Amino acid sequence: MTIRSKPVSIGILAFCEVAALAVWFSASAIVPSIMLEHALTPTQVSMFTSSVQVGFVAGTLISAVLGLADSIDPRRFFMASALIAAAANATMLMAEPGSAWVYAARFVTGMCMAGVYPVGMKMAGSWAKGDLGLLVAILVGALTLGSASPHLFNALGGVDWRFTIIVSSFAAVVAALAINLVGLGPRHATPRVFEAHYLAAAYRKASLRWANLGYLGHMWELYAMWAWIGVFLAASFQVNSAGLNPDFLARTSTFAVMGVGGALGCLAGGWLADRHGRTATTMVAMAVSGACALLVGLLFGGHPLPLVVLCFVWGVSVVADSAQFSASVTELSEPELVGTMLTVQTCAGFLLTLITIHLIPYFVDALGWRLAFAPLALGPAFGVWAMAQLRAHPDAVRLANGSR
Repeated sequence: MTIRSKPVSIGILAFCEVAALAVWFSASAIVPSIMLEHALTPTQVSMFTSSVQVGFVAGTLISAVLGLADSIDPRRFFMASALIAAAANATMLMAEPGSAWVYAARFVTGMCMAGVYPVGMKMAGSWAKGDLGLLVAILVGALTLGSASPHLFNALGGVDWRFTIIVSSFAAVVAALAINLVGLGPRHATPRVFEAHYLAAAYRKASLRWANLGYLGHMWELYAMWAWIGVFLAASFQVNSAGLNPDFLARTSTFAVMGVGGALGCLAGGWLADRHGRTATTMVAMAVSGACALLVGLLFGGHPLPLVVLCFVWGVSVVADSAQFSASVTELSEPELVGTMLTVQTCAGFLLTLITIHLIPYFVDALGWRLAFAPLALGPAFGVWAMAQLRAHPDAVRLANGSR
């Protein structure tokens, strides 16, 4: 049975994104609990996230080169990807944390997310009618909740990190089954025979190039923040937790910052971008998030309340613009190539995250937590410049119904 209603299809699709993407950050969320049982080096901690990113990059490269996102029924692609990801995530229970098997499982999980995240955005875009920014924002908000949900599972499950792995794997299986109910909207284009030279359009076409460069500036900051904000808060609350349980406070605060703040930011960003323009919305969001990256370390070790408030603002702003880069690429691309162009965009962005995720431990060693996040502000600064170039380009009239 397939749902033909737009609101119901989008609702089910968002649920499936949340459920499937829980496996993405499941390992990163359990690092504080694992470290209570096993000694992990900073490199090993980084690899819990970066191995997924490497897998995602590999998956998106394969998908882009073969044109899978534009030649396979997106629901079947999503289902197969989510099922394999659930199995790979579950096999982490069979090995010692920090072992090669765990990182291999994370790599496979990341590969499979290439059939979930950009494919989900393509399905959402097929229903767009003057609300593309909001529809894609709903999907990115689902990504945010899905990525943050393991922190909540971890808080509810106590220190037993196995609970988080089991729940996130089960959620991905549910998503794989439920995705078959989602209907495709009237803008779903008939696939064309894919040719490799289509890939070059992502950077050969000036307007797409600026949108993609803006996305790179955004991604320089986003995943490094997501990967390390929980560790940062946990370290700060060990210094000052205002009498509260520091571990529980860190886990719930991380979920609030990433999940609640991120989801609200996505929805607000989508609503604003559809009405006031994609370039304007992304530039404001990046300016705010860059400022937060510069300031957040100054509150390290202080009272939890102002620290969590600032981190919440950061959580809202750091992802409020994310969907609008994808919406921009959707509007600037040929309809038959939207899936491939989104895959190329996410591939480049997640490749960049491998650098910043691994740089943060070095920044902590060299600068301390008070300044460790400050270099992340370079990304938003570059992104603001790139989106200003897109705003001045003639193709910008195709964005947000002419609002740019």
